[in-house]
Amino acid sequence: MKKSVFLALSSVLVFGGMMTGYEGAIQAAEPKVLRMNLHSDPPTADPGIAEDTTSSTIITAIFEGLTRLGKDGKVHPAAAESYTVSEDGKTYTFKIRDAKWSNGDPVTAHDFEYAWKRALDPKTASNYAYQLYYVKGAEDFNKGTGKAGDVEVKAIDDKTLKVELTNPTPFFPELVAFKTYFPVNKKVVEGNKKWADEAKTVVGNGPFKMETWEHKSKLTVVKNEKYWDKANVKLDKIEFSMIEDENTELSMFDNDELDWAGAPTSALPTDALPVLREAGILKTQPIAGAYFYRFNTEQAPFTNAKIRKAFAYAINRESITADILQAGQVPATGYVPPSMALNKDGYFKDNDLEVAKKLLVEGMKEEGITKLPPITLTYNTSEGHKKIAKEIQAQWKKNLGVDIKLENKEWKVYLEDVHQGNYQIARGGWLGDFNDPINFLEMFQEKDGGNNDTRWENPKYKELLNQSSLEQDPEKRKAMLMQAEQILMDEMPIMPIYFYTNSWVQNENLKDVVMDGLGDIDFKYADIAEKK
Repeated sequence: MKKSVFLALSSVLVFGGMMTGYEGAIQAAEPKVLRMNLHSDPPTADPGIAEDTTSSTIITAIFEGLTRLGKDGKVHPAAAESYTVSEDGKTYTFKIRDAKWSNGDPVTAHDFEYAWKRALDPKTASNYAYQLYYVKGAEDFNKGTGKAGDVEVKAIDDKTLKVELTNPTPFFPELVAFKTYFPVNKKVVEGNKKWADEAKTVVGNGPFKMETWEHKSKLTVVKNEKYWDKANVKLDKIEFSMIEDENTELSMFDNDELDWAGAPTSALPTDALPVLREAGILKTQPIAGAYFYRFNTEQAPFTNAKIRKAFAYAINRESITADILQAGQVPATGYVPPSMALNKDGYFKDNDLEVAKKLLVEGMKEEGITKLPPITLTYNTSEGHKKIAKEIQAQWKKNLGVDIKLENKEWKVYLEDVHQGNYQIARGGWLGDFNDPINFLEMFQEKDGGNNDTRWENPKYKELLNQSSLEQDPEKRKAMLMQAEQILMDEMPIMPIYFYTNSWVQNENLKDVVMDGLGDIDFKYADIAEKK
C-alpha cells in the first residue's frame, strides 16, 4: 500500500488509510516469503514440552504428527499414510509412510514411541503429558506408579505403530495431530540437551525447517526439501519478527514490512479495530477458546471460594467485550466455549454486584478478617492484557472497594512464575487442542496437573470426569461434564471473562493460510498469488 494515515487516540496509533484503495504488496516473484510477527520469543521448539501458542506456531511448521488438519478442517493422514481401528475402538494401528527428518534420517514408528514415552517420563516434566493419558499405561508412568514398558504404544517395526487406549476415544485421530503427539529424533534429542533452543540443532519432519533463530529478535523457517509432501508446500520462507508493541506491528503491516498483523501469533491494537472494520479489511473468526483469570487457591485471600466468586461476579463482561475488545468476543459466564457449550446460558449472572458484595462479606467473615491483604494481578506483556487488567482493576475498586496492584511480566518469566505458584491472580487463556469439552475441563482435574496452576482440586469433579471417559451414551456423558463444569463455577478457581475471537489483517495476495476453529495456524498450504 502506497499511502496510509495514522490517527492518535489516547496515545495509541489507530490504523487508517485502509478505507481507500488497498493494494496487495506481496510480490509473486521467487522466492515466496511470508512475513509475520510472533509478538514474543518462543519458549521452546520441543513438541514434548511446548505449552503455548507461540511455540506451537513454530512447531506446527517444522514438525508433523501422524495426522494433520487440512484446508477443509478435516483430519488427513500425515506422517502415517493410513490407520486401522479395532472393533472395540481401543486399538489403533498406524502405518508410517516413507519420510525423512530434515537431517536425512528416516522417520520411523520408533520415533513416535520414543517421543510419547519421553513426554510422559516424569523427568521430562511436560505440562502437557496428561494429553497422552488416553494411552493405556500412560498415566501410571507419568505419575511414577508405572513403567515405560507398560505404556501401550509400540513400534512393531519401522513402519508399524500400535497404540492401545484405556477407553474408546472417537477423537483420537484428531488428537494425534496435536503437538505433544509429534515425533522427535532420538539421536538428536539425546545428543544435545539444548537441541530445541537453536536453529542449527532443531531437526523436524514437517513442511518447513528452521533456518535462523535470533532469540527475542527474529526467527526464520524455510521449505524443507526432505518433506514427503514438499510438492504441496508453496512458500519458500517464513520470516517471524518478535515485536511486542501491537501499534508497531500494525505500522509495519501498513508499511509493507509484514504481510499479516494480529491473531493468532500477536494482537491488533483495540482502538484500531473500528477503523479496520470500517475499511473492510478486518478479518474476525470465533474460536474455541476462553480468556480468564486464575486464582491461586493456596494464597490468601483466594483460599476462600466465596471471595473468589465475589471477585468473579463483580465485573462487567459486557462492557469489557463491547467497549475495550470490540471484535465480537462473547462474555463468558462459563468455561467451555459456545462451539461445544454444555450450558449455553452460563452458570452465573454477569455484573451481579449485589451478590458479589454479599459473598465478599461472608467470605471475609469465614476467614476471620476485616481487611483484605494486598492483592496483585499479574499478566504477560501485551497492550490488550494491560487494558483489560486496568478496566477490571477499576471495576473492583468501584464495585468492591478493593485496591489491586497490576504487574506485567515477559512471557517466559510469566509462565514460569505461574507454574511455580508465584502469583495471586494471573491472566490465563485456553485454546482447545481438540473439539471436545473434556479438553477444557480436564485441565483442572488434578491439583498438580501440568496446566492447572490454581492449586485447586475437587474429588467429585475428578470422579465426574473419570466417569465421563467410560460413558458411551453421548447425552449421559454431556450431563456428567455439565455437572463438572457447574462444580468448577461454584468453586471458581478461575474467573471466566470472555470467549475468544481471532482478529487480524492480511495482505490480499496471501491465500490458504489455515486457521482452524481451535485458533491454530498452519502454513503448509499457504501461497502468495501473483500481484494483480
